[in-house]
Amino acid sequence: MECIVHFDVVHKDEVKHLRGLLFLDQGKTPTEADYLQMFDEMGYKLRLEDWEHLVFKPTEAGADYSEIRVRRLDTGEKMYKEDGELKTLLTHLLPQEPKPL
Repeated sequence: MECIVHFDVVHKDEVKHLRGLLFLDQGKTPTEADYLQMFDEMGYKLRLEDWEHLVFKPTEAGADYSEIRVRRLDTGEKMYKEDGELKTLLTHLLPQEPKPL
Protein backbone atom coordinates (compact mmCIF):
# COMPACT_ATOMS: atom_id res chain seq x y z
CA MET A 1 0.00 0.00 0.00
CA GLU A 2 1.07 3.58 -0.55
CA CYS A 3 1.74 5.75 2.47
CA ILE A 4 2.14 9.51 2.12
CA VAL A 5 4.43 10.94 4.78
CA HIS A 6 3.73 14.59 5.64
CA PHE A 7 6.78 16.20 7.23
CA ASP A 8 8.33 19.55 8.10
CA VAL A 9 11.88 20.58 7.23
CA VAL A 10 12.97 23.15 9.82
CA HIS A 11 15.30 25.79 8.38
CA LYS A 12 16.73 28.76 10.25
CA ASP A 13 14.14 31.24 8.94
CA GLU A 14 11.29 29.02 7.79
CA VAL A 15 9.60 25.64 8.00
CA LYS A 16 8.86 23.85 4.73
CA HIS A 17 5.90 21.45 4.64
CA LEU A 18 6.74 18.55 2.32
CA ARG A 19 5.57 15.03 1.49
CA GLY A 20 7.26 11.75 0.76
CA LEU A 21 6.00 8.36 -0.37
CA LEU A 22 6.52 4.95 1.19
CA PHE A 23 5.36 1.57 -0.10
CA LEU A 24 4.39 -0.76 2.75
CA ASP A 25 2.75 -4.13 3.16
CA GLN A 26 -0.95 -3.90 3.96
CA GLY A 27 -1.56 -3.07 7.63
CA LYS A 28 2.09 -2.27 8.41
CA THR A 29 3.46 0.98 9.79
CA PRO A 30 6.81 2.44 8.66
CA THR A 31 10.02 1.42 10.41
CA GLU A 32 13.03 3.60 11.11
CA ALA A 33 14.75 2.08 8.07
CA ASP A 34 11.73 2.94 5.86
CA TYR A 35 11.86 6.59 6.88
CA LEU A 36 15.65 6.85 6.54
CA GLN A 37 15.59 5.26 3.07
CA MET A 38 12.80 7.59 1.89
CA PHE A 39 14.62 10.67 3.18
CA ASP A 40 17.92 9.45 1.71
CA GLU A 41 16.29 9.07 -1.72
CA MET A 42 15.08 12.68 -1.35
CA GLY A 43 18.64 13.86 -0.61
CA TYR A 44 18.35 14.17 3.17
CA LYS A 45 21.08 12.41 5.15
CA LEU A 46 19.55 11.87 8.58
CA ARG A 47 19.62 9.97 11.83
CA LEU A 48 16.63 9.32 14.05
CA GLU A 49 16.74 11.59 17.11
CA ASP A 50 13.35 10.89 18.72
CA TRP A 51 11.27 7.85 17.69
CA GLU A 52 8.26 8.85 19.81
CA HIS A 53 7.89 12.22 18.05
CA LEU A 54 9.50 11.14 14.75
CA VAL A 55 12.22 13.79 14.77
CA PHE A 56 15.24 13.32 12.51
CA LYS A 57 18.50 15.30 12.62
CA PRO A 58 20.96 15.83 9.75
CA THR A 59 24.17 13.83 9.75
CA GLU A 60 25.99 16.26 7.47
CA ALA A 61 27.63 19.22 9.21
CA GLY A 62 26.80 21.71 6.44
CA ALA A 63 23.07 20.97 6.23
CA ASP A 64 20.91 24.09 5.81
CA TYR A 65 18.16 22.68 8.05
CA SER A 66 18.18 21.75 11.75
CA GLU A 67 15.68 18.89 11.79
CA ILE A 68 12.88 17.07 10.04
CA ARG A 69 9.65 16.24 11.87
CA VAL A 70 7.06 13.79 10.57
CA ARG A 71 3.60 15.33 11.09
CA ARG A 72 1.32 12.53 9.91
CA LEU A 73 0.94 9.46 7.73
CA ASP A 74 -1.78 9.10 5.11
CA THR A 75 -2.51 5.59 3.87
CA GLY A 76 -5.66 6.61 2.04
CA GLU A 77 -7.76 4.55 4.46
CA LYS A 78 -7.25 6.13 7.83
CA MET A 79 -4.89 8.66 9.28
CA TYR A 80 -2.25 7.54 11.74
CA LYS A 81 -0.62 10.07 14.00
CA GLU A 82 0.41 9.23 17.50
CA ASP A 83 -0.58 12.07 19.79
CA GLY A 84 2.48 12.49 21.98
CA GLU A 85 0.85 15.03 24.27
CA LEU A 86 -2.15 12.78 24.91
CA LYS A 87 0.15 9.81 25.53
CA THR A 88 2.20 11.81 28.05
CA LEU A 89 -0.92 13.08 29.79
CA LEU A 90 -2.41 9.60 30.10
CA THR A 91 0.88 8.19 31.35
CA HIS A 92 0.91 10.73 34.18
CA LEU A 93 -2.79 10.49 35.06
CA LEU A 94 -3.31 6.75 34.95
CA PRO A 95 -1.85 4.72 37.83
CA GLN A 96 1.19 2.64 36.95
CA GLU A 97 -0.15 -0.36 38.85
CA PRO A 98 -3.86 -1.13 38.95
CA LYS A 99 -5.41 -0.86 42.40
CA PRO A 100 -8.10 -3.28 43.59
CA LEU A 101 -11.65 -1.94 43.57
